[in-house]
Amino acid sequence: MNHTPDWQRIGALISDGLHITRGDKVSVFVTDGAATDAVAALVAECWRRGAVPQVVATDERFDAAALAWAEVDVLSQAPPLEVLAMKWCDVHVSFRAMTSPEVDADPARIAALRRGRGLVSTLRWERTRWALVRIPTPAWAEAAGIDPDVLLQEWARSFEADWADVKRRQGALCARLDATQRIVIADRHGRLELPVGGRTWVPFAGEANWPDGEIATAPIEDGVRGDIFFPGVFWFAGVRVRDLALTFDRGHVVKERAAEGIEFVRQMLDTDDGARRVGELGIGMNAALQTMTGDLLIDEKILGTVHIALGRAYPECGGVNASALHWDIVKDLRSPEEPGSLSADGEWLIADGEVAAPLAGASVFRSHPTP
Repeated sequence: MNHTPDWQRIGALISDGLHITRGDKVSVFVTDGAATDAVAALVAECWRRGAVPQVVATDERFDAAALAWAEVDVLSQAPPLEVLAMKWCDVHVSFRAMTSPEVDADPARIAALRRGRGLVSTLRWERTRWALVRIPTPAWAEAAGIDPDVLLQEWARSFEADWADVKRRQGALCARLDATQRIVIADRHGRLELPVGGRTWVPFAGEANWPDGEIATAPIEDGVRGDIFFPGVFWFAGVRVRDLALTFDRGHVVKERAAEGIEFVRQMLDTDDGARRVGELGIGMNAALQTMTGDLLIDEKILGTVHIALGRAYPECGGVNASALHWDIVKDLRSPEEPGSLSADGEWLIADGEVAAPLAGASVFRSHPTP
């Protein structure tokens, strides 16, 4: 059954999460016409509240020509109108429709383009109250081999939470984890140890990203060690990556392997001095989301997944790693064939693919909602 999202309500939720009020200057980026209904709802809500929204078309279809013809040093620069928008606004919302996942271009040129966009992201983090909204499309569902209605229904249901209660429960779990010294991610492929002592865990509960629902911290920059394997396919910046494996020593990626996309992976790791370090450790908390899509902004919220982000750290977590890159890479620990585990100072958060009580009790929806 087709499930049409309530765009008006979603616009209000985004506005509430960002505390948009009279006099706020709100920049809105839109990457594809498929997001038009969502953008229109947010713009109407901003005007209703007395804020001043301005919409910038950052349609990703225009990137194809830049990737074909622009000089690499131009690709690496921050787009000037996007920079001006970030410097003008108090609040930023980016609507990113899930268009065709693959981009036909030289991976080195795509990596250069990502470096330029990363500079805009840094301004967003440093200067604005912000939210990213990822919107499913039939094109993405088809490419990922997912029923489009299933993808849209899960996405729409993921919004339908008592977010104040979610924040309270996630906040309580984060307060417990603040005393944790070490997180371990393990499966038959390897073991990754992430020291987190003295760092702060932060709940994400309807304020920064949509879909939302995760908790995150910043590992100690020079302490991450071991191996982690990300089986299967995902996309980043339009590049397909399959079966990615990373080895860390003293906080750095010292070895990287992939069945597909390895040249691009290495380009991203060489973005700058901070790109080979882990800036974020996150745990998905939204039980309405169950289907891995290959899109990082959605998959990182799925209950039963864990993710690391290479590059820039969240300052509110106590992280100090600086980079133009912030690359979330998601590991699904729920696989019946290859289950994984997640522990905090020896306490199970996920044990052999099964979500344990500490996460289950703090999750968005304590049990899977029904359609």
